[in-house]
Amino acid sequence: MKGPGRRHIAGATLQGEQVTERVQFWKKAGPGGKSVLEGCDLLANSQHGCLQSRRARIHQQINRELRMRTGAENLYRATSNAWVRETVALELSYVNSSLQLLKEELEGLDGNVDANQPQSEGITVPMIPLGLKETKQLDWATPLKELISGHFGEDGASYEAEIRELEDLRQAMRTPSRSEAGLELLTAYYNQLCFQEARFVTPARSLGLLFHWYDSLTGVPAQQRALAFEKGSVLFNIGALHTQIGARQDRSCPEGTSCAVEAFQRAAGAFSLLRENFSHAPSPDMSPASLSMLEQLMTAQAQECVFEGLSLQAPVAPRDCLAQLHLAQEAAQVAAEYRLVHQTMAQPPVQDYVPFPWTTLVHVKAEYFRALAHYHAALALCDGAPVAEAELPALEQIFLGLPASSEPRGPALPQEQEERRKLGKAHLKRAILGQEEALRLHAVCRALRRVDLLQVVLAQALRRSLAKYSELDLEDDFCEAAEAPDVRREQPGPLAKTRRRPEGRAPSFSRVKVADIFHRLGPLSVFSAKNRWRLAGPIHVARGEGGFGFTLRGDAPVLIAAVVPGGRAAPCRWWKHADVVAQLKGVGDEGVSLQVLTLLPGAEPPGSGDRRPALGGLLRSQKECGWETPEPAQASPRPLLGWNRKAKRGKTGGGLSPAPQP
Repeated sequence: MKGPGRRHIAGATLQGEQVTERVQFWKKAGPGGKSVLEGCDLLANSQHGCLQSRRARIHQQINRELRMRTGAENLYRATSNAWVRETVALELSYVNSSLQLLKEELEGLDGNVDANQPQSEGITVPMIPLGLKETKQLDWATPLKELISGHFGEDGASYEAEIRELEDLRQAMRTPSRSEAGLELLTAYYNQLCFQEARFVTPARSLGLLFHWYDSLTGVPAQQRALAFEKGSVLFNIGALHTQIGARQDRSCPEGTSCAVEAFQRAAGAFSLLRENFSHAPSPDMSPASLSMLEQLMTAQAQECVFEGLSLQAPVAPRDCLAQLHLAQEAAQVAAEYRLVHQTMAQPPVQDYVPFPWTTLVHVKAEYFRALAHYHAALALCDGAPVAEAELPALEQIFLGLPASSEPRGPALPQEQEERRKLGKAHLKRAILGQEEALRLHAVCRALRRVDLLQVVLAQALRRSLAKYSELDLEDDFCEAAEAPDVRREQPGPLAKTRRRPEGRAPSFSRVKVADIFHRLGPLSVFSAKNRWRLAGPIHVARGEGGFGFTLRGDAPVLIAAVVPGGRAAPCRWWKHADVVAQLKGVGDEGVSLQVLTLLPGAEPPGSGDRRPALGGLLRSQKECGWETPEPAQASPRPLLGWNRKAKRGKTGGGLSPAPQP
């Protein structure tokens, strides 16, 4: 420590909320096998780190302006002086203007999709990543020490190392690296929150901490005393970090597209899990409508990566009709996904806080991929080799929109080369119109105009379609082609199905194994805030002819089965059954002193009760989070065994007798 309220860890200086150098922390084996905290990613030296730092600064400024506005509004309502009310109204107008400018600046950062794109040789359409939720530092020491002293009957000061470890882990997860290590860091902290919720939280009593998080989309602060809000915010950041990892993949190679698909699927699964289990969200980004929109957006981006992966698997020959057909279907599927996302973004309340560049980019992609579907359909018709008669029904469903039926309805797919050229030309016309519309939408949004890569992709696609259209446009062709139908998607049959439909994949919490930081307090099934107990003893037990006169059962902790069925232990609370028996057998005539702990009838049975007060089924099982507790016992007063060897005493028989106090 160097100065009050100042901490130096791994080259980072932290004072209050001012972070001069943001560094990642994670545990690593140090000298002597001890765990040490080590920085793993210097975010301040990267473009992404600068953006995250700017987001944190904007969040603090928005919070300050909101407090000023609240104070001014209270003064305006409280005073009746006309001059004061006029002055306050003028000040409110300044504050509201400042808030609007800050929100526009934050929206610009959220819409800066180009900063999260990888440096690769290939040209790919930019993706939309999600910024992490920011939070303030939290003081765990005061409430935890009070709870450990008051409820658990132990010295809270003796757990300073455990509390400091929890605080350091929380501080580290505030700035995770965009890698698997960052995901493991967030997951480890989430699993620790599950431990703390099971041990320290009851439905009637919280920890008393005020968890403060900033909205990812608007920057508006929100706070709750429920530990579930902390868990939900961490889960949100797990999903957001997956979006950043997916957006930075090099999708010009098959390996990159596969990794991007996996990342966006994980992101969609995290948002889906949060939406299904988190209620009473205090911030817009965690509302059901917002989470549903984010889930749809990540699914659409995963579908886009699937299309890119299929395009990269092998060069598609222009005369391969079926290959062009599959690409047309995949592009139509991507366009349909993005149209659904755009409809969701355009409806209240999502439209009130979703960044405008996001809405525009989604609209651009919907038009671009619909045009791309028509382009590949045109290639299949004009350049494709003649198809077998058995394949005609499937092709007619896709190109002409005809229903699957044994009897032909409406026009049939033309077989003559000239007719196929005219229909292909009609598809190309729709492709050109769609690509021109995508370029127009791109030019409307000021933030997207700065994304040069997107403009290159759109212009390249338009030039390619115009070149093909010029190739098909004959000088003596005065017949206007009919309007080309939409390219059909998701039709029955092997030819019409997309090859892969990505779905959300929930986070695997059990993948990151963690140990309960407060393991010394004892097994969670007994030593938690949900249970109450009474200590009796110490009681001195001497060996008789028949031994000590009681039998043992169970592990961690050991049960005194012969006294009262069921039970748990105190100082030997984590011992195995064989360990306690071995210790008892090793006691000579001097006897042994026991301390018995009895669970009171009013306590909740170990393993019962809801450990998820506001987060529903977010934790499906204890194994899902990588930790386990002993099986629950019966609900009844139960003696628990404590261990202590005493000095040699005379034989007293095989009974139980109170030991003299020292």
